Amino acid sequence: MTTMTDDRGRRPTATQTPMTMQALIAKIGKGPKTSKDLTWDEAKQAMRLLVEGKASDVQVGAFLLAMRVKLESVSELAGLTSAAREYVPPLRVTSTRPLVDVATYAGKQDTFHALIGAAIVAAAAGAGVLMHGHEGIAGRASSAAVLSALNIPTDRAPDRVAQDLAANGFAYLDVALYHPPVSRFLQLRQELGVRSFFHPVAKMLNPARAAVQLIGVTHPPYFEKTAEALRMLGSRRALVLRGVEGDPELSLTGATRLLELKDERILPLSLGPRDIGLPAGAFRDMAGCSPAHLDQEAGLLRKILTNQLRGPQRDWVVANAALLIYAAGLSASISAAVPTAQQTIETGAAGRTLSLLSGSSSAKESAA
Repeated sequence: MTTMTDDRGRRPTATQTPMTMQALIAKIGKGPKTSKDLTWDEAKQAMRLLVEGKASDVQVGAFLLAMRVKLESVSELAGLTSAAREYVPPLRVTSTRPLVDVATYAGKQDTFHALIGAAIVAAAAGAGVLMHGHEGIAGRASSAAVLSALNIPTDRAPDRVAQDLAANGFAYLDVALYHPPVSRFLQLRQELGVRSFFHPVAKMLNPARAAVQLIGVTHPPYFEKTAEALRMLGSRRALVLRGVEGDPELSLTGATRLLELKDERILPLSLGPRDIGLPAGAFRDMAGCSPAHLDQEAGLLRKILTNQLRGPQRDWVVANAALLIYAAGLSASISAAVPTAQQTIETGAAGRTLSLLSGSSSAKESAA
């Protein structure tokens, strides 16, 4: 029998008969007084049954909703994520750039995607940024949709994404092309009417096993749990944000709560624009476009990145670019990264990176 180790490098305890899905549902679904959390190994077993299609449709719905009602423990979230990672190999990225994993699964309803502009600025400043997400967000504009409006590829296979990331410093990975089972379970939100644990699991997948992860959280119960789960998974560095509309973005209008995981310590932070040397803005400065008019949002981002627009909208992109530059280890603090982000725009480096990213698809395919 082959001996395996988990994400934390430990060896499993003595082999036990795996629990059935019925038994797992019974353990978590007995009600507020008698339900119990799954162990690490039981959570991994549950994920395997789900991914391998060994649970019926009724069992899938029952398990997801029972978990939703009970609320996942830190160990359950980590175990589920660890098991999900077992089914797909990490991207092989050959690059000397410090790599930041950026999970964008929330979608935008009211604000524009400052994080996209920020990621391109950070890439132009020397960071590597892998953004991943999915399209199944009814009524919300996904990051993929905005990137497509910028003519940046969003439908490439994982191997090609790894090549683009190494060559250009930025790439987007569709989770449906990287981990189809996780993507299918994310789509169940439309049928269930609520999110499931597959949303935090997708955010924690870290497809390239980047040294740093940037994750946004909407629901308060997942804020501390996400940071704790990442620590349990062996992550050395991560930033978890109560970000704008669930994306890992600093707000322009007030303080954003963050948790920084660094060398197994989790530090709470509260950061507003004035804390990093930028003026605070109004909510209207962050306003976005409807999914039917994403060309307008793409136009706004182009103006910011090509140094044609100053003011609070650019400040919002700069603030989040500084966050990414700091996360990549290219600056000692977020405030110290603000001038770097501003200079990257003003010197034209951000605009050149945008041209490279938006032109790489047509240029390379034409050459072929």
